[in-house]
Amino acid sequence: MSVVDLLGRPLRSLRVSVTDRCNLRCQYCMPEAEYTWLPREDLLSFEEIRSLVRLFSTLGVDKVRLTGGEPLLRRNLHELVRLLASDGLLSDLALTTNGVLLADQAEALHSAGLKRLTVSLDTLDPVRFTALTRLTTHARVVDGLEYAAGLFGTLKIDTVVMRGVNDDEIVPLVEYGARHNAEVRFIEYMDVAGATQWAADKVVPRDEILRRLAEHYGRVEPVDESAWAPADRFRLADGRVVGVIASTTNPFCSTCDRARLTADGMWLMCLYATSGIDLRGPLRSGTPLEELRARIEQAWQARADRGAELRAAERERGIFIPASTLKGDPHLEMHTRGG
Repeated sequence: MSVVDLLGRPLRSLRVSVTDRCNLRCQYCMPEAEYTWLPREDLLSFEEIRSLVRLFSTLGVDKVRLTGGEPLLRRNLHELVRLLASDGLLSDLALTTNGVLLADQAEALHSAGLKRLTVSLDTLDPVRFTALTRLTTHARVVDGLEYAAGLFGTLKIDTVVMRGVNDDEIVPLVEYGARHNAEVRFIEYMDVAGATQWAADKVVPRDEILRRLAEHYGRVEPVDESAWAPADRFRLADGRVVGVIASTTNPFCSTCDRARLTADGMWLMCLYATSGIDLRGPLRSGTPLEELRARIEQAWQARADRGAELRAAERERGIFIPASTLKGDPHLEMHTRGG
């Protein structure tokens, strides 16, 4: 049985960041010129991550997603996948990547037991990709995505939609995904920490995304399924399915069953949380695992977080946390806590 919080939400899903480093500089996540990084000696070892995942599994977590930063920058990541998969405690073990290094690692990850894969792809245009990320690695992302799609059989594509940047690619991305057996999930531009150039007029809301899809494909109908997923899924008239993550205009806080573990062991119970609970310190100091488990259980039982809903209710919504504050606390950064 999963432990539940004050709003009746179970603890089922854990997003584990394995590094705060990234090899892209996307506008919506890392637009600044310089960043403060976590000390490398503070990063959890694979065995420490495994120990914490085992602990969380006793409280109901059976879904783990490996994130970053860019997780494939963590050396020998497939070994962590193998450790987590071999325990047999998880019903789902997934990974989100920007795809730059995917072609070289996809086979090892698949062989190690990775079950699902999500690739971030915000544009099909190499020139636009460079403008969005400040790097010229679009071809590597596409090659990695297409190779992995053949290997895994299917995957998901995450696209952050920004007005005036890539909102004219909604239909082309659906068509591209269909060619590679990939379900595209469109994500509203979120005002999380790290999005220091966010503005409300850059957000393309879910209703507009669905309207554009309907204008091209015809009827768009919701897929009736579990409400414990961040994406609302919709079936197009031709049978294809797309997802929309509307955290900005239509938050899913009431059904949020996920928490985040940073690469240095800070546990966060909300994407908008401004503080977390250090698990690395007690783990390395020899705190009995049963005592650490009790701390996690008590903290979740006291959880009432609904950060996205509170942000949506603000009348004058602007930058969540200024860049000057982020430089003093890297744990606030989106690339540290995992997307």
